[in-house]
Amino acid sequence: MKKSVFSWMVGGLLLVSAIACNTPAQQNQTETNPVQQSVTPTGNIVYIQMDTLINNYDMFNDLRSQLESKFNSIQNELNKKSRAFENDVKDFQEKLNKGLLTRSQAEAQQNELLKREQELQLFSQQKQMEMAEEESVMVNRVMDAIKTYVAAYNETHQYALILTTSVSVNTVLAGDPNLDITQDVLKGLNAAYIKNRNK
Repeated sequence: MKKSVFSWMVGGLLLVSAIACNTPAQQNQTETNPVQQSVTPTGNIVYIQMDTLINNYDMFNDLRSQLESKFNSIQNELNKKSRAFENDVKDFQEKLNKGLLTRSQAEAQQNELLKREQELQLFSQQKQMEMAEEESVMVNRVMDAIKTYVAAYNETHQYALILTTSVSVNTVLAGDPNLDITQDVLKGLNAAYIKNRNK
């Protein structure tokens, strides 16, 4: 589950640079002067290491822990139901082999076991869909928080461009470490999250 969450995050957060650098001042210049072909950018081009940001973002880690706890609980429930079903199937087979059931009893028990098997499969599918939906909502919440924070962060810092890089999507092949704003953004993100979490 960790890999799927992380791949969602990296894919979605590549949009951060476009949102963060489209400041209201630039939007107003484009809207008020449609003839102007380009806006001269101001500020530096910087980058964020998404692997580091996400793995150390308290909100992501809290939500992921909650999701993993719920997943483990569902998995335990599913394992318990599966073991009970397997034991009942084994018991049915033993009784059938020993000739302890009439034909009508055997048919009734077999139909009951088939019904339980279908219910178990349906339960498993429903829980998988619920977990996938919760994972998607979690990713959207984290992405929204990061995009919102980076946009506000850039209003103060006025960077011309904020790039993202990660192990799986390496946008920045080489760069001056002074242009890496990951720790500064992470510090602000965690401070904002902790402030709101404690309310």
